[in-house]
Amino acid sequence: MTQDSGEKLVGVVVVSHSGEVAESVARMATALAGGGTAPVRAAGGTPDGGFGTSEELIREAAYAVDQGAGVAILVDLGSAVLTVKALLAEEDELPEGSRLVDAPLVEGAVAAVVTASTGADVDTVAGAAAEAYDYRKV
Repeated sequence: MTQDSGEKLVGVVVVSHSGEVAESVARMATALAGGGTAPVRAAGGTPDGGFGTSEELIREAAYAVDQGAGVAILVDLGSAVLTVKALLAEEDELPEGSRLVDAPLVEGAVAAVVTASTGADVDTVAGAAAEAYDYRKV
């Protein structure tokens, strides 16, 4: 899916150890982006529906959202980070321009989708997501 101008958008992948969490965060980020136009996919849990992380699901989600402008990948916990790092270390495992984004999962995903939907580049999308660490709640 691209904007009317034909501009390619950064894709966003939400990775969690839980399929339900990943799906919910992806839906929430899209909804809070006003329905957004940036492609977003969840990659949560294992292929059999269990808890964990799956190279296969992450790879599929990244290629599904790739429009050639990069893919911002947000993760929840330790092994999700390690799994994405392992995929990034291997050539052709993830689309060119894929980035592991250091950001809180929920706030970062919202910021990433909103920013990606404006047509921003992958560095700007990653930066917006990372700024979510500074969001204060008190």
